[in-house]
Amino acid sequence: MIRFTRVTKEFPRTGLALKEVSFHLARGEFTFLTGPSGAGKSTILKLIYLEEQPTAGEVKIAGASSVTIRNKDVPRVRRKMGVVFQDFRLLEDRTVEENIAFALEVTGVGHTTIQLKVARLLQLVGLSSKGPSLPRELSGGEQQRVAIARALANDPVLIVADEPTGNLDERATRGIFQLLKDINASGTTVLMATHDLELVRSTQYRTIELNHGQIVFDSRADVTPPDAGASV
Repeated sequence: MIRFTRVTKEFPRTGLALKEVSFHLARGEFTFLTGPSGAGKSTILKLIYLEEQPTAGEVKIAGASSVTIRNKDVPRVRRKMGVVFQDFRLLEDRTVEENIAFALEVTGVGHTTIQLKVARLLQLVGLSSKGPSLPRELSGGEQQRVAIARALANDPVLIVADEPTGNLDERATRGIFQLLKDINASGTTVLMATHDLELVRSTQYRTIELNHGQIVFDSRADVTPPDAGASV
């Protein structure tokens, strides 16, 4: 599903963000991506949803390679994944229903199909009664549920979540995490970047830890690299 092979990413102004990072995520896995601020988590996610290209090495997403992909093929690959952000990124002047519908409208789905799918997604995330509401009328946890529903609109095979519980209280965090677990249980691959080590330690899911742009711990690996530092 996701394969990084000796991936290095260097930015002109800020320098080296990743150095020869290699890992593989199988279809259907739930994996945590952890590490301190500046460790390279967001860079990995940007490479996955094709906002950035590696400086060296190869990223493969659902069969598409960063080495050979053409610009015109990027939207097709992106439709295979749903992205969830810490700050929700909802359209403030559109209702909950319209926010979810927008993700379908841009791909040319018909009006009737959109209505049925939006209703199903709202039920899935527990917000059937909130369709006419504006984002500002919702709690943070509810807004993140809308963002997850929007991410699921095109039936992705992969969900990439960048600190999805970072702005939420403990109760809302538990709800969002359970929702992501349920989505994973249905067969969708989930990669979740988080600083919440308590959440990570409470599960048996795979954990990949970054520091200074390198993987220093992978719970699926037999041996932790020397001088890797503290692991979760």
